[in-house]
Amino acid sequence: MVDRKPPKRTTKLQLMLDDDELRAIDDWRFEHRLPSRAAALRELVRRGLISREFNEPPKDLTTREFRVVEPEE
Repeated sequence: MVDRKPPKRTTKLQLMLDDDELRAIDDWRFEHRLPSRAAALRELVRRGLISREFNEPPKDLTTREFRVVEPEE
């Protein structure tokens, strides 16, 4: 049996979130019992990349306009 290790992660990705966005990710992480925020974010990205349920993302928005959760009014 071959012992396969995942490739070493060498790239760091910086992501800025507001308090509501971070809370939503942390809540999802704890609900699904994931070991870290990084693991939760990787799982959410993985799910998003394989999902076919969503429309194409808008192409006319600036980076600041893309949000994890909608702001409360």
